[in-house]
Amino acid sequence: MKKLNANHLKLIAIIAMTIDHFTDLIYPGFPANPIAIGLHIIGRLTAPIMWFFVSEGFFYTHNVKKYMFRLFIFAIISHFAYCFAFNISYIPNSLFNQSSVMYPLFIAVLVLYINEKTNMNNILKHILVLILVWSAFPANWSSIAVLSVIGMYYNRGDLEKQMKAVMPWVLVYGIVSFFFVNKIHGIIEVFVILVYPLLKLYNGEKGKCKWMKWFFYIYYPLHLIILGILRVIIYGNVPLLFN
Repeated sequence: MKKLNANHLKLIAIIAMTIDHFTDLIYPGFPANPIAIGLHIIGRLTAPIMWFFVSEGFFYTHNVKKYMFRLFIFAIISHFAYCFAFNISYIPNSLFNQSSVMYPLFIAVLVLYINEKTNMNNILKHILVLILVWSAFPANWSSIAVLSVIGMYYNRGDLEKQMKAVMPWVLVYGIVSFFFVNKIHGIIEVFVILVYPLLKLYNGEKGKCKWMKWFFYIYYPLHLIILGILRVIIYGNVPLLFN
């Protein structure tokens, strides 16, 4: 029986995200520690749930421009919160993990808007989409988040096809992370597949708590700011990721 509504799944995503990020505080640098690995595996539930509901949000929103603008503002706020949390330069100076996953989510909606809502010349459209997708490369979950949202959107109504569209990109992200970022981090990424049985329980309903949407918008940067404050208190001005 499908027992989980959107609010249930978003709450699971929030809890998993909190566990994942505060594991970085307790076990910085993705060490080969069984407890840390187990907690980070729980955290892999968050991203695919977010991808799923961003694709659903684009489909159901009554005002796509307003939805897109909200994600844009959210991405800017979250960039500074994310960089503060993990002691990353506010101005990107590397190829990996230079901003939060919210920037790729905004780009994904922008790409869907260009594809679905504009009459742009096809060649120009493809060039613009390619530039936008690559612009997300330095962010958390990189261009993979953009491609995953797009894959989920164009396979709506068939969760198996959605996961088949997402997992090859996740595997690419895991391989790149393994060789160029952190081996433990790269291996952990494939556990995104664990979200499948949860999404199978989705009943297509929003849930009664209408404030849940705004709770996530507030909670995401807020928990990162708290994480950053604790980082400074415990460790000083040092990075948490990928020692």
